[in-house]
Amino acid sequence: MSASAPVSASLPGPIGIDIAATRWLAVGSLLALALLCVAWELWWAPLRPGGTWLAAKGLPLLLPLAGLLKRRMYTYRWVSLLVWLYFTEGVVRAWSDAAPGRWLALAEVALCVLLFVACALHVRLRQRAARAAAAPHVPA
Repeated sequence: MSASAPVSASLPGPIGIDIAATRWLAVGSLLALALLCVAWELWWAPLRPGGTWLAAKGLPLLLPLAGLLKRRMYTYRWVSLLVWLYFTEGVVRAWSDAAPGRWLALAEVALCVLLFVACALHVRLRQRAARAAAAPHVPA
């Protein structure tokens, strides 16, 4: 998408490549985090052999997916808060689990940081673009 391409009605004016990049980074890291959570507890390093119900922790991560894809600012804001629950779990398990659980926990922490940064940047860039669009243009 070019820097001057029109966007859906949820975003006034053109969308920059940086805003689009943060959107896709947020969506990608959210999907990767959900997949990691489910696969971790079912196959890669479950707490009990055969998997556990703890795999369901990845399912709530799919709820904000539609809002991120529809560019809803509110969704980006609350996902940036929700992700800290998963970050905390990753830090605790990185400290307490043995390998391979420790490595999966560190991957969870990295994905959480990536998701937070993507959401925070997306919100900041969208607000900056909205302020620039609302500012009166003075001819040179």
